[in-house]
Amino acid sequence: MSSTFSGKGSCLCGDVSFIANNASKSVGACHCNMCRKWGGGPLMAVDCGTDVTFEGEENISVFNSSEWAERGYCSKCGSHLFYRIKESKQHMIAAGLFDDNSLFEFNHQVFIDEKPSYYCFSNKTNEMTGDEVLARYGSP
Repeated sequence: MSSTFSGKGSCLCGDVSFIANNASKSVGACHCNMCRKWGGGPLMAVDCGTDVTFEGEENISVFNSSEWAERGYCSKCGSHLFYRIKESKQHMIAAGLFDDNSLFEFNHQVFIDEKPSYYCFSNKTNEMTGDEVLARYGSP
């Protein structure tokens, strides 16, 4: 059984849609301060690699959130679309945007050392601190 699939989805208003040809079946939560400020809680996202096609690109606004990553959102409805690594163009797409999420498994959390104490997930997951994430995926 493949660990990736071709998934499609859209923002809340439907003005931006996407096809991710190599979407992971794994969902991860990012607890970093930037993700929590961006969405009010952890970012629940799917690694979709670089093979992502968007329709309605004119409705995508991009915020340059760090030296090495940027965040995209729909300029019409405000839906958070993706977190994208600038150098590789790797997209982490918000899990809730996918039309079919029946294949997903929530199995990892990153920046666990920045997670506030007022929430927790009951799922048993792999966890990485911010330093471990930056060591594995590179830092500026």
